[in-house]
Amino acid sequence: MSEPSAPNSRVLIVAFQGWSDAGDATTEVLQHLAGLTDAEVLHEIGAEGYVDFQVHRPKVLFDATGKRVLEWPDTRLFGPVQRPGASAEALDAPLAAESETVRRIDGSPVRDLFLLAGVEPARDWQNFADEIVELVDVWAIDFVIILGSMFSDAPHTRPIVTTVTSEYAARRDEVGAVRSSYEGPAGISTVIDLALAEAGIETLSLWAQVPHYVHSTPSPKASLALLDKLEELLDIVIPRGDLLVQANEWEANINRIADADEDMSRYIRRLEESRDEELAAETTGDAIALEFEKFLKGGQRFARDVESPRPPIERSAAPEAPAAAEPAAAPDSSETDDAEPRSPESDPDGSGPGGPKRSAQTDEANGDDAPDAPRP
Repeated sequence: MSEPSAPNSRVLIVAFQGWSDAGDATTEVLQHLAGLTDAEVLHEIGAEGYVDFQVHRPKVLFDATGKRVLEWPDTRLFGPVQRPGASAEALDAPLAAESETVRRIDGSPVRDLFLLAGVEPARDWQNFADEIVELVDVWAIDFVIILGSMFSDAPHTRPIVTTVTSEYAARRDEVGAVRSSYEGPAGISTVIDLALAEAGIETLSLWAQVPHYVHSTPSPKASLALLDKLEELLDIVIPRGDLLVQANEWEANINRIADADEDMSRYIRRLEESRDEELAAETTGDAIALEFEKFLKGGQRFARDVESPRPPIERSAAPEAPAAAEPAAAPDSSETDDAEPRSPESDPDGSGPGGPKRSAQTDEANGDDAPDAPRP
């Protein structure tokens, strides 16, 4: 198996609209990457038999000739295309410095990145996963990254938390990932992850936590966090385009809404305090572990550093959110995924390259435990 950062390694990034796309974060990442890599549709998995068309309806459009046509919510594989007559030297030639594209650290363009976008199927998941495994084999994909985003008790004013999990011990050691310990209902991401693992294909699952009290709007800040982590995992450089501006506007809009709502402001402050205390506790624990490691390596000269250890920091309970004025409806799906540390979040929905948009659905956490969600 090739390393994901190797020059000739083919990497597939996967994301689905639906439950695992809180704040449209993952499908926005795929749309952003598709625009930077000149990716074209290589293959389509038909929606018929997999997708509930009352949930994900086809769209009627006008084609280039003015004819009305239907666009179905198919799952599409995007990737680079080598036209007949194009030489390998021309493909490997560096692009102009001002050209916005995904590049390696040495400045050469990335031409081995594939994207898989679609909606979470409503039925026949095992056959759907088998088709994904076959696609990976046919296109000689070396490594697969499955994206996800979930609603969480995360303050919008703090950095978005990302989590990386993998079933492969060597890969976990290499990128600092963990093995998921979750047991319970699963989503399509888990089904595909395990099917690929069964076929001997290495995968990583990358998830971002999205503030649940802004469930009704896309979260460009979460998309940026996923892009940051992808850069680190793949050792590449991804232009951000307008996402930085969008993320700043997103946060500023929420701040303005919170400033006019004392209950919401109080709730966000409690989330901030809880997140800061968790970070402080983790930092203190790491510092103590490091000093103990130095003691084991250096002998008694570090003994005084551990004779009077600092008192442990007590972790406060997660803050209670103020009661909502208008409780939200319960979600229509109880699925959870083992790709991330679960919390009782809502069912998101989004869009990807070539697919329809859907607004996010709300779960229990957004009904009874949080103030009404702002709509920046």
